Amino acid sequence: MTNELPAVISRYFDADRVRDVDTIVSCFTDDAAVSDEGQTWRGHDRIRAWRAGPAAKFQYTIDVLDATTVEASSAGERHDVRIHMEGDFPGGEADLTFRFAVRDGLISTLEIV
Repeated sequence: MTNELPAVISRYFDADRVRDVDTIVSCFTDDAAVSDEGQTWRGHDRIRAWRAGPAAKFQYTIDVLDATTVEASSAGERHDVRIHMEGDFPGGEADLTFRFAVRDGLISTLEIV
């Protein structure tokens, strides 16, 4: 993927490519939250439900366009990853930003905008 990102974010995108839900969930802290399409899923069980439900409705590919470290402190890091997605969803393609917060080597929040 890219060397500029924390390993856990690269692992997230690698697992997404092959639709490995267990590995995706393992990238998140126990109290993590994912916000996507106006909903928020909290904790491993709900993130698993998101990945098996709404996030699995369509087949798609993701290309990372760029990544920016927005903030890095002792409390954690925030990284914005711009992606281009193509697939069988309405419209067929989209450019999105994945806003990751990383704490203790795991994703604590992911907001997809």
